[in-house]
Amino acid sequence: MVNLICKFSVLVLVIFSFTSFRIINENGWIKLFNGKSLNGWKANEDQGTFTIQKGVIRVNGARSHLFYMGSLMNHAFKNFELKVKVMTTPGSNSGIFFHTSYQDSGWLNKGFEVQINNSHVDWRRTGSIYGIKDLKDVFIKDNEWFNLHIIVNEKKVIVKLNDKLINEYTQPENAVYASGNEERKFSAGTFALQGHDPKSIILFKEILVKVE
Repeated sequence: MVNLICKFSVLVLVIFSFTSFRIINENGWIKLFNGKSLNGWKANEDQGTFTIQKGVIRVNGARSHLFYMGSLMNHAFKNFELKVKVMTTPGSNSGIFFHTSYQDSGWLNKGFEVQINNSHVDWRRTGSIYGIKDLKDVFIKDNEWFNLHIIVNEKKVIVKLNDKLINEYTQPENAVYASGNEERKFSAGTFALQGHDPKSIILFKEILVKVE
């Protein structure tokens, strides 16, 4: 009887946690950005890099990262699907990090970056898993909205652009990268949007997550 009560209590807690967010359809997608404010998000180096204009996060300014720090999953996502609508402008560079954590400054040390770059001088293009499995081909045009879909399951990541599979990577056991950064391993963590430089302008909207 005690075990039954405990299980029921856990179930109620889980249901309460999820119903405090807006599940937008029967498939369980949850909004991380409400289109009105950056509640649940935290910028590090330069808060002015991230502004909201007509329901869209506009990224333009000095290097900075915007971290999801909200209460969903205590902002520690392991296996998930993330969908974001993105628009780039010519010459811009950005990215979406996963399995990362908040840090005060600098390029992020933990987690993986899915690159967003259709025409910047950096040759690694949109959909690259930055520095791990990079792509040279350009699949997306600047000044057009596109759907970026990231799927992570254990040590595998899949990247889709407009529902087309363009990249996937499975981390081998005991993986060591050229940077020697041992933190670039699949674990759990939050998401972060990158503000790369003052010349880059990137737009984000409809940030949705689905967790197991």
